[in-house]
Amino acid sequence: MHPDYQKKLDQAKVLKKETKAFFGTLKKRRPSDLDKVTNALHHEAFEHIDCLQCANCCRTTGPLLKAKDIDALAAHLKIRPAIFTDTYLRVDEDKDFVFKSMPCPFLGEDNYCSVYAERPGACRDYPHTQQRDIRQKLDITFENTMICPAVADVVEGLKKRYSTV
Repeated sequence: MHPDYQKKLDQAKVLKKETKAFFGTLKKRRPSDLDKVTNALHHEAFEHIDCLQCANCCRTTGPLLKAKDIDALAAHLKIRPAIFTDTYLRVDEDKDFVFKSMPCPFLGEDNYCSVYAERPGACRDYPHTQQRDIRQKLDITFENTMICPAVADVVEGLKKRYSTV
């Protein structure tokens, strides 16, 4: 991982209590422009964060795979969905399909995803800061501050924007 990215993640861990309290306040305040501000901060963060220099999400956080994800990945690999499931997946405590182990079995040493075109929806949507209804995603965003340096940047931007209003 790029050393600057590691610094951002380390700082996010140091600020964990502060960030949790900030999100509690943000949930109560319900700013009407939260989606717009978060989306803008997301795009700004990814102007200088290169996922291929990090891939921490793929190393540490397994996606939840839905039936359509399993079918698409199995077709991409030219195997039956049952074989894909037996080979790569387990059922977690919430009865969801997740990878048996991390890092992701499709992550290459060069941080490229070998199934990128057919990656699961959860991977496509990550880190969720580019979506709508951000207020409903604040819990996962909190967790992602310690996984994704771009999310750490987004959250620090949100603190600057909403701590002064």
